[in-house]
Amino acid sequence: MRFCLLFPLLLPGLLVAQTPERADILIRNGRLYDGTGNTWTLGDVAVRQGRIVAVGQLPAGYPADTVLDARGLAVAPGFIDVHTHIEDDEVRQPTADNFLLDGVTTVVTGNCGSSRPNLRRYFRQLDSLHLSVNVASLVGQGTVRKAVMGRAQRPPTEAELARMEVLVDSAMQAGAVGLSSGLIYIPGTYTRTPELVRLARVAGRYHGLYATHMRNESDSVRQAIQEALLVGREAGVPVQISHLKLGGQQNWGRTDDLLRLIETARQQGQPVTIDQYPYTASSTSLSTLLPDDVQADGRDSLRARLARPAVRREVERFLVQRLRRKGLRHFSYAVVASFPPEPGYNGRSLEEINQLRRRPHTARAEAATVLDLVLQHDAGMVFHGMSEPDVQNIMRYPQNMVASDASIRVWQEGAPHPRGYGSNARVLGHYVRELRLITLEDAIRRMTSLPAQTFGFTNRGLLRPGFAADIVVFDPATVADKSTFAQPHQYSEGMKYVLVNGRLTVRDGKHTRQRAGQVLYGPGRQ
Repeated sequence: MRFCLLFPLLLPGLLVAQTPERADILIRNGRLYDGTGNTWTLGDVAVRQGRIVAVGQLPAGYPADTVLDARGLAVAPGFIDVHTHIEDDEVRQPTADNFLLDGVTTVVTGNCGSSRPNLRRYFRQLDSLHLSVNVASLVGQGTVRKAVMGRAQRPPTEAELARMEVLVDSAMQAGAVGLSSGLIYIPGTYTRTPELVRLARVAGRYHGLYATHMRNESDSVRQAIQEALLVGREAGVPVQISHLKLGGQQNWGRTDDLLRLIETARQQGQPVTIDQYPYTASSTSLSTLLPDDVQADGRDSLRARLARPAVRREVERFLVQRLRRKGLRHFSYAVVASFPPEPGYNGRSLEEINQLRRRPHTARAEAATVLDLVLQHDAGMVFHGMSEPDVQNIMRYPQNMVASDASIRVWQEGAPHPRGYGSNARVLGHYVRELRLITLEDAIRRMTSLPAQTFGFTNRGLLRPGFAADIVVFDPATVADKSTFAQPHQYSEGMKYVLVNGRLTVRDGKHTRQRAGQVLYGPGRQ
């Protein structure tokens, strides 16, 4: 009798279990790389209302509005680019095609010590823009220092440091995911270690991290890593070392020592991660070649200093000596990416530009050309200065994430570094498929769950029910970066489908013009 009474109560539950709610999108027959680094499994993924609702071998009659056939394709969480600089370009290019066609569904901006000064206002702006990718932001230490002290080359007073702490506190409450520093840029370069510790400690109160473009990435890179680790230890925060590299031929081959230093810190219990773009050239502003002292207090002061013949001669001598330390005779390694006053310079080296100006073919004349360009407009540059063996050695390090260090690319504008179009596809196509340097499973882990864990994105980075439906479906046999230094404006190939928050944003390798991105806030948001 008791069994008969219970049976009608159980039957509706059984029927519900056998008849799932209709999915918005059902991805069928894919090789599922769940983001953990485990080997792939054959299965399906169901998405409803922006979330993953089922993963695995789903019933043949699973109801769905849209069914995507992923037979022979990899299905993975959307890639997370932990180091970008999208400020300004998100307004001009809200569809962020270069990121999406490289498999990226989330970007972290505000890197290298430079962010929007008012992140609460910035996040509201992003909400109104409706980007095609998700965005999180760090608060820039350089931005905070500039707001309080301008470009002053001195330590802050206690009152000034207290004001900076308030600004960092406010940014963390607005939803920043941590503090970033750019210690080769003005005014970050004028910042001493204790100041960094004080500000990082504020970010740590809200479970934020410290992400740093270190003070040096060539001759003194070891000391720069030690400083970054010290800041993390003293402030009690995780450390994220941005775009680890080793510049200058005189330093090639030292990466084993750097990685040992980082891994030793991890073995001692310090949370440390790195990121890397998979190229042998960097990209930043031309003014970074100049001595710190001459750039203090703004462009007017820079002009006044360089107007003095003795100072200008000394700076030219400094530039030539720096070139010689690299073992080079000319500035051929430095190529203009963007110079608005003279677009014809884009894609040309400083050596070539010096010759176009009909100056002597000497390093000293090229140094003079550098100063002329900086005074006219600070050019965006591509610097060729790393070795491929070092790039590969760093890439083998398991706590290393893939990053572009790029903006949202505006089609055919300038001659930018190709990393903004093809970083993830280059890793998947060249370093995974062709060179077999790392496995596909591990490459996907570094693009998904590792950055999600590092930056505190608790519901992203894995193919798991309940997680946000940021998903990329690509062909491991054909995925490839097409962008080159000579022809940078080329999208990656092989990304078949990309979902952002459950919306189909790339279909058959084409942007659908969907703009379903969201702001991803840090845990301290109030």
